[in-house]
Amino acid sequence: MPATYDSLLERFITWAETEPTIQGAVIVGSRARRERPADQWSDLDLVIFATDPQMFISTTAWLDHIGPFWLSFLEKTMGGATLERRVLFEGMLDVDFVFEPVEMIAKLTSETDTLDIVQRGVRVVVDKNGALTHTLTHVSPLVKQSLVPLPDEAAFLNTVNDFWYHAVWTAKKLRRGELWTASGCVDNYLKWRCILPLLTWHACATHGEEYDTWINGRFLEQWADPRAVESLRAAFGRYDAHDLWQALLGTMALVRWLAPETADLLGYAYPAQSAAQVTAWVDACFAEWRAG
Repeated sequence: MPATYDSLLERFITWAETEPTIQGAVIVGSRARRERPADQWSDLDLVIFATDPQMFISTTAWLDHIGPFWLSFLEKTMGGATLERRVLFEGMLDVDFVFEPVEMIAKLTSETDTLDIVQRGVRVVVDKNGALTHTLTHVSPLVKQSLVPLPDEAAFLNTVNDFWYHAVWTAKKLRRGELWTASGCVDNYLKWRCILPLLTWHACATHGEEYDTWINGRFLEQWADPRAVESLRAAFGRYDAHDLWQALLGTMALVRWLAPETADLLGYAYPAQSAAQVTAWVDACFAEWRAG
């Protein structure tokens, strides 16, 4: 019989119930979520509460109790505070195992990032002393769904200035012929550090602070301004000098309306002169490059 997520989960529960260091486990993410539940591409996210979490992070022998696997590696969790073990089981079934100390059970509903995940949906699969069930019965309905709160004016301007500074920085790298570095900035740094916060703030400023913008760009195509989603088509580049120039210019074009409009919605100042100066310099820099 081919492996399935249900069979993996069944074997995990059987093993965890007999493993003395494990006190509880929950499913989070799409396989427990009420909104946008799992589809055929979804993985399985397990959070396990143990008296010795490091034991499961530092070894892989325990995975044999769950099923044959092809590879495993460690990665920082979304918040970056701990490591998770990611495993690709036979049949291309990917499972994320996050191990937390037992004391974290009591904090599930008190930390912002954790509470948002729990409120979206959680399913208890192991609960040896009832602590998980007791804690989760006190979870209130999800009220504020955006994990990126509206910034104050200083934080907003810092992000905008960060963007325009690195637009110049990227252009300089392109003029030097450093495609790898330029690509990393235009397709990664500018998008994650500047564009994603701006899209989130714009959406919440437009629709209200309780507007659901999910996290890390999840389902961005559904919650972001349709104009921005369309503009993103021209904001990413291939590993090619001309294509990366076009991606930089496309990204700047997006910010030229997105950032001022967000500033206006929030009642904040916007560095229009600085943005115009940077735009003119990058345009000239591109023209010189194109002229050879």
